[in-house]
Amino acid sequence: MSYTPQNLAELKVLMLFNSPTSLEGIKIHKSAAADVIAAAQHLHAGGFITQVDGGYLTQLGIETAEHAHSLFYLLNSTGPE
Repeated sequence: MSYTPQNLAELKVLMLFNSPTSLEGIKIHKSAAADVIAAAQHLHAGGFITQVDGGYLTQLGIETAEHAHSLFYLLNSTGPE
């Protein structure tokens, strides 16, 4: 099993939220890359974000973005060598 390009684009959008628990929203402009626009639309359809072009995280989105941020930090941390 591996991530699809759509999954990676959705993770990219979730990572745009500075802190999953904050009340800061995002705006995906129509000039953004097509994969980012499609990812935001898919996240909205799945109930992760409040607007088709970003908005705020829903409760499901907050939980998912927390996991995305955790995974990112774990994969990018400097571990024992």
